[in-house]
Amino acid sequence: MSLMFGKARSCNFSAIPEGGQPEVNVVVLGVRGSGKSALTVKFLTKRFISEYDPNLEDTYSSEEMVDQQPVVVKVMDTADQDGPVNCERYLSWASAFLVVYSIDNRRSFEGCQQYLEAVTVHTKALQPKTPIILLGNKLDMERYRQVSKLDGSALASHFGCLFFEVSACLDFLSVQRVFHEAVREARQAGGKRSPPLRPLYISEDNKPLFSLATVPPFNTPCYKELPVPATAKLVTVKSSRAQSKRRAPTLTLLKGFKIF
Repeated sequence: MSLMFGKARSCNFSAIPEGGQPEVNVVVLGVRGSGKSALTVKFLTKRFISEYDPNLEDTYSSEEMVDQQPVVVKVMDTADQDGPVNCERYLSWASAFLVVYSIDNRRSFEGCQQYLEAVTVHTKALQPKTPIILLGNKLDMERYRQVSKLDGSALASHFGCLFFEVSACLDFLSVQRVFHEAVREARQAGGKRSPPLRPLYISEDNKPLFSLATVPPFNTPCYKELPVPATAKLVTVKSSRAQSKRRAPTLTLLKGFKIF
């Protein structure tokens, strides 16, 4: 399995490393307190974290089975301080975006709209566009809800993206479903889009679908070296079916986290 992060990659593609499995890069976006880290760790370990460093940006890798097909899911848990600023580090790297807000915090819902707008501006020149999923978190806080399900659905409809509500605290299967849906959307988009610069052979006849000359111009370079955050860590976690074999990686992943 490839464990390379920061290597030059083509825009929004699920690359297939030599002798390895296909990869999907999922970027988790949202304001502080929306539950991005809790969702990420819940997906990777089935556990819920109560405390974490909001300034720490990490990228994790997990081997998953989605629709009976193996895939390496790389998840970037972002740590933007002031909304979508200097976001080039993940825009061209992503195969799919999860934009998260907390249903009990109206400010987080308003903040996620800024992320949706930034991602939409970046992907508008891509055909098809990089998939986006809008995710309302903290369903366990239903009695304190400030954002209705109708509001979330309307916002998702406005930006043409999928919409889910989950609880990172309570329900692993719903969280897993969202990440797996991101993989499905990325697969579907990747099967329609052709790679820039150096071809990725993703068609059945192993032929590149088009050349660099046909790539539409846009402001953010599509093929670039991805800067690695100074505090980033890359951790490999086995799927839940190998629970007994992943204790050491899991302990590394959860370093600094308080576990329930």
